[in-house]
Amino acid sequence: MTERLDGRPVADRLVERTQALLGSDPPDAPCLASVHLARATAFSVFLRRQERAADRLGIQFRSEALSETPTAAELRERIRTLDRDPSVHAVLVEHPLPEELDFIGATAALRPEKDVDGVGSANLGRLVAGLPLHVPAVARAALEILRHYRIPVAGRGVTVLGRSSTVGLPIALLLLARGERGNATVTIAHSQTPDLAKALQGAEVLFSCVGHPGLLNRSNVPRDAVVVDVGLSMVADPARPAAVRGVGDVDSNALEGWASAVTPVPGGVGPVSVAALMLGVAEAWSRRGSEVR
Repeated sequence: MTERLDGRPVADRLVERTQALLGSDPPDAPCLASVHLARATAFSVFLRRQERAADRLGIQFRSEALSETPTAAELRERIRTLDRDPSVHAVLVEHPLPEELDFIGATAALRPEKDVDGVGSANLGRLVAGLPLHVPAVARAALEILRHYRIPVAGRGVTVLGRSSTVGLPIALLLLARGERGNATVTIAHSQTPDLAKALQGAEVLFSCVGHPGLLNRSNVPRDAVVVDVGLSMVADPARPAAVRGVGDVDSNALEGWASAVTPVPGGVGPVSVAALMLGVAEAWSRRGSEVR
């Protein structure tokens, strides 16, 4: 049997940590500002989950929609305004964004303590140096699932599919970090990897961050591997005409009885990512007024 690595109990544990950090009835509730495109995208699902999670925890939530046709200058100015606002403790920027909006340049304007998703150059640099402040919520969530289910990575062969600066690369850096939670032997595969099955040979743990439905199946996943499905794609829902549903990179039916463990989509990394983000907001709030070194 293939073990189902359900994300809900992992998310519950992170929520408990967030509540403990916030305490009861704080005098100035934390505030998260989420900057996003006005039109519906895959991020819209995450946006709705952010708002619901914040409301349950007593965290203020500000939905910061850009104009219908935003420019890079508008994005930078919105971020600078939020960065200067003392009532905002954490800022999240939708990603990926259209290339012309210069996501990297815009997030670089955020102070690292407010860059709650750890995607700005300062926080990524700290992660490379082994001195993380904020870690991307999805990357944090993916590793929290393994820790919850006591699946070790130290000394094991781990392959990460995808090299984006917001998901794949941070996961790889966390796996490489010294200490009991890292020390993995990491391989990174990506869109220019010519033979995926060959690149995955010998992998004991796989993280797939591609966004390609059904990419992983018995033809390329080693038997008994642990698969953490970080990918999310919206596809037509055959059960509901004109509706869509979220799916991951894994062909879960094909891997049943083949992989030793798989995270489901939905219900795997998704809910843990939201809980990890809220914990990051509480951590940013708890450090308010402190100088980051």
